[in-house]
Amino acid sequence: MPIYRRLGFLSSQLTPSSLRSFSCSSSAAMTFTLPSGATVPVPGFGTGTKWYKSGDASIDRKVVDAVVSGLKVGYRHIDGAEVYGTEAEIGLAIKESGIPRDQIFVTGKILPKIANPRAALEETLKLMQLDYLDLYLIHAPFFDVKSRGISIEMAWDILSELKGEGKIRDIGVSNFSVADLERLKDAKEKVAVNQIEFNPYLQNQTPGIVDYCQKNGIILEAYTPLGPLVPAAKGGPLEPVVNKLAAKYGRDAGQIILKWVIQRGIIPITTSAKVERQKTNLDLDDFTLTSEEVKEIDEAGSKKHFRLYWADKYIP
Repeated sequence: MPIYRRLGFLSSQLTPSSLRSFSCSSSAAMTFTLPSGATVPVPGFGTGTKWYKSGDASIDRKVVDAVVSGLKVGYRHIDGAEVYGTEAEIGLAIKESGIPRDQIFVTGKILPKIANPRAALEETLKLMQLDYLDLYLIHAPFFDVKSRGISIEMAWDILSELKGEGKIRDIGVSNFSVADLERLKDAKEKVAVNQIEFNPYLQNQTPGIVDYCQKNGIILEAYTPLGPLVPAAKGGPLEPVVNKLAAKYGRDAGQIILKWVIQRGIIPITTSAKVERQKTNLDLDDFTLTSEEVKEIDEAGSKKHFRLYWADKYIP
């Protein structure tokens, strides 16, 4: 497993409160630190999108094998969700990997079974064959008492109770806007994480969300960090910048973008079934983008808008 010695954050991009949330272990994987003190290995290995299953209860060996492979090459952060349909595969992969549970950071997400968070968590734990989750997120804010019989505040209170019982180590949200997070600002249990779609072509999933989270000590995670590399987004203003930097550092475009995400103070969640790609996505410690290069990616990315998910909920 690679040893990560530096994150390369830009002081101009992180506030004092958010800087306290990030750290780097000198003896294990690159990590971020949650307000609870728990460390989150970087990057995370995703089990949705590419692996998404809809209503199929059978085990997908491709998912199991990919997660086992990811764990064996060095990933220690697995990102799951009930809606992905791959929780059982995560559980099998953890067992088959032979890696002790306490060395793996496991995230789950709740939705659509938000009406009964306690039952949803119990089902997730059963499928994953685990006693607890390191992180449990409300997957999206698009529900209310009328549609689901529960509000964001009510769901949060139950997740807080479950954390107190030791079934969850930290709790957070996903796809929340500033307005959504404001609804929880006075809660006794603070939001630890907000996982959002984030990449150079989508630097704010919703207006002001990155700045708000980093000013308020909420760790940001990025799903689809490599969005600019999907076929529908290729050929845009970012490409020459990333290609130039890839040549300079002897890396590929994906590594440059993942490093940019990390240097923006955000945890990337990515995935691949290919062992070599899994390895390159982890191999990010031997180079650091300059502050000018980070800004160059910022500026090139801002010239194009590209969103893959929740387009019906958000207006560009």
